[in-house]
Amino acid sequence: MGIFEDVVVNAKTAVNVVGKKAGQFVDISKLRISAADLNNEISKRFETLGRTIYEAKKTDNDSSELVNECITAIDDLYEQLDAVNEQIAAMREKQVCKGCGEENPQDAIYCNKCGRKLSEN
Repeated sequence: MGIFEDVVVNAKTAVNVVGKKAGQFVDISKLRISAADLNNEISKRFETLGRTIYEAKKTDNDSSELVNECITAIDDLYEQLDAVNEQIAAMREKQVCKGCGEENPQDAIYCNKCGRKLSEN
């Protein structure tokens, strides 16, 4: 019965590993959906910004306050997107270059794409 018990223990270990990987895949998928939602919201905000500037120019109104609000909102969304992308990279055991956005191995010192030093990130 010793061999059978070893097989059962090995099977349970394999199931646990597969379960953890599946859970990690689901978490990464959720983060990617969140990143896509943020990108869509950024696009909408850019559209709103363009419409605000257009309307202001057309009517000769000062829209600087509305423009600043739109810019602040877009910057906040970009910060959220960067945080989500960093979480995805961490789960994939990668690091993201702040210069170009390229994913690099966790132990890389310089970006594989642009050459920027990653420890400055």
